[in-house]
Amino acid sequence: MSLSLKSLHMSGREVLPLIEGGKGVAVSNGESSGAWAKAGGIGTFSAVNADSIDENGEIIRTVYQGKSRRARFDELVTQGIVGGIKQAQIAHEVSGGEGRIHMNVLWEMGGAERVLHGVLEGAKGLIHGVTCGAGMPFKLAPLAASYQVHYYPIISSARAFRALWLRSYKKFPEWLGGVVYEDPWLAGGHNGLSNSEDPKIPQAPYPRVAELRQTMNKFGLQNTPIIMAGGVWFLREWSDWLDNPEIGPIAFQYGTRPMLTQESPISDLWKQRLLNLHEGDIKLNKFSPTGFYSSAVYNSFLHELYDRSDREVGFVDHEAGDHTEVYSFGVRHKKVYVTKQDLKRIKGWENDGYSKALATPSATLIFVTPEKGQEIRQDQLNCMGCLSQCSFSNWATNEQWTTGHKADPRSFCIQKALQEIAHGANPDSHLMFAGHAAYRFSEDPFYANGFIPTVRQLVERIQTGD
Repeated sequence: MSLSLKSLHMSGREVLPLIEGGKGVAVSNGESSGAWAKAGGIGTFSAVNADSIDENGEIIRTVYQGKSRRARFDELVTQGIVGGIKQAQIAHEVSGGEGRIHMNVLWEMGGAERVLHGVLEGAKGLIHGVTCGAGMPFKLAPLAASYQVHYYPIISSARAFRALWLRSYKKFPEWLGGVVYEDPWLAGGHNGLSNSEDPKIPQAPYPRVAELRQTMNKFGLQNTPIIMAGGVWFLREWSDWLDNPEIGPIAFQYGTRPMLTQESPISDLWKQRLLNLHEGDIKLNKFSPTGFYSSAVYNSFLHELYDRSDREVGFVDHEAGDHTEVYSFGVRHKKVYVTKQDLKRIKGWENDGYSKALATPSATLIFVTPEKGQEIRQDQLNCMGCLSQCSFSNWATNEQWTTGHKADPRSFCIQKALQEIAHGANPDSHLMFAGHAAYRFSEDPFYANGFIPTVRQLVERIQTGD
């Protein structure tokens, strides 16, 4: 193989050290992950609200019947288990028993443990590993071990892995298949930036991964692979990581490139958009209701969120300092006090059609059109608890079923945004997650003249170094 790309023993079998990233809602499914496994690597389907399929091969979109969030939440989890089992079955059939199949979940998704138990129980023998990020999945190890499948935590620092190991993973070392280092500045979707890290000042991955290896070695994990995720495009650019004792056993995870394959389930319109991205088109932002930073294509959807945040002013409930001007809003005409300068800005926004004032949990008001205000309110009412806690709707899977805070209209319904784009809606009008290297589609000669490869062609291309 090129570049001394050696196979690794992962999840019970020798495989190429090439892994398909398990992208969220319906973007990595049984077809794509099965094809990746068949090509000799590890395919990963997303078990985040995975699609159910009927006897004719058609996707069954969930129609929620529950009148309460709690009832809709139970429907969401049930559908997610059924869909996850189905995608595992498809992946197994497509792979023909080659490679390995993993499932991916977000620890902070609603009902994560229930979904994991349900899918692993219902698809026994078909799933060989579980990757899990978005939070600190302490309970992942005992859960995976109980089904005798390997687990792969997704972390962004040695410190995070150390905490997971000492609190939980050291009790189940035999089932730790690998550690996914996801670069918080380069990976697509949600990113693990800590409060001490500046989103505008990226750090090089090599020293961070070398530190992770040092930490793992202290725990006797010299032979446990690290999986580099985020920013990986040409393997020749990572040649100094191969056979490198500072890095140790290494595999590479591809999240963005598999989206542009024949087997990828995303729409043709979305694929064409990927082919025409330019450097700088992907933005790291903090609009997600999860509270995490995330990377997405700057489109009209993201533009509206940035615009919304620009129309924000602070208020107080009683006259104080320079907050001397009365402003009334809402159906009850609640009176608050704003500054003279902010009142002038408010009048300007209202004249431009942004006449609906929405209160945030931060004692501020944002201004949107009446139509957007109605959409935000309806999306909040339709909440089905897709996250363990959601700032947009104030849902939480705790004993009170609420975060205890007001819903935040500065965010958005992530379930709606991801479901719509995953099932054919205009990618410009919905949340389009992408890694920061996605602009390379337009520069890579492999994709010249709009060429879209099969998964096998892509895996073979990657092995050449390109």
